[in-house]
Amino acid sequence: MASELVTREPVRAVQAAALTGHHVEKKRRPVRWRSFLPVYLLMLPGLIYLLVNNYIPMAGIISAFKRININDGIFFSPWAGWDNFRFLFASGAAGEIFRNTLLYNLAFIVVTTTVAIGLAILINDVASTRLRKLYQSSILLPFTLSMVILSYVVFGFLSHENGLLNNTIYADDPIQWYSEGQYWPTILIVVNLWKTVGYSTLLFMAGLIGIDRALYEAASLDGANRWKQVIHIDLPSLVPTIVTLTLLAIGRIFYSDFGLFYQVPRNSGAIYDVTTTIDTYVYRTLISAGGIGQSAAAGFFQAVIGFVLVVTVNAAVRKYQRASALF
Repeated sequence: MASELVTREPVRAVQAAALTGHHVEKKRRPVRWRSFLPVYLLMLPGLIYLLVNNYIPMAGIISAFKRININDGIFFSPWAGWDNFRFLFASGAAGEIFRNTLLYNLAFIVVTTTVAIGLAILINDVASTRLRKLYQSSILLPFTLSMVILSYVVFGFLSHENGLLNNTIYADDPIQWYSEGQYWPTILIVVNLWKTVGYSTLLFMAGLIGIDRALYEAASLDGANRWKQVIHIDLPSLVPTIVTLTLLAIGRIFYSDFGLFYQVPRNSGAIYDVTTTIDTYVYRTLISAGGIGQSAAAGFFQAVIGFVLVVTVNAAVRKYQRASALF
């Protein structure tokens, strides 16, 4: 009898605790939900935007597998199977456009990240607040301009007859910039850097501003010069920002800035082999032959490859530096 009492008491205690905990949990839930209500309301416009702009249009993926007939619409047009996907791979230019898209984006990631980090550290060391704001505004200005305007700026430099370069540096032997492809990998990388480096620099500066100044003071007391402070304080503190921006860039590594590759080379056919990417190739094909399904298949393929790359790289980052992974 005594043993039964000893056995039942803990059970009753556990049951009572469970009941009490359940009761307390039921009471707390409404309180927690109400306390976060302002946050939910702030999230609501963003969620509606994502739903309308990003998720509802995903139903259009079905057009990648359809032979679109305007009279029948997307959903009632006949199925095409994988024919629209063969559009990209059946062409002999497939290897060329994939090579251009991939290598240009890799170059953009490496060059822009390196230069942006350097500029962020240099500008962050400027003592004068006015000069620092002036430098920030100057490097951000190209980012606010459209690629059409930038294309005319580039044309002002590279025009065969009236361009600045051919009238000054190459006056004796003018170069046909829009006909000779060997110059365009460098030109496109420089133009992309000029346009985007300001935005990336501001992101890295935000990371530098958040570093505790006590770290620099302690490093100075230990005899570390500015270069050692950059190596041991600035760069390690920027690693999460670098990883996040790189992951986002890798997710779009099979996409290209249409304006950069179409407007800046002025759609010159003589340099198609070094300026054609997936986006410009699809556009040129569409305006010559038409095909909503083919463009949808190309977009779907780009999205799938980008998703796989992001998941793969994020898994690698999570394995070696879990705190810097996106998810």
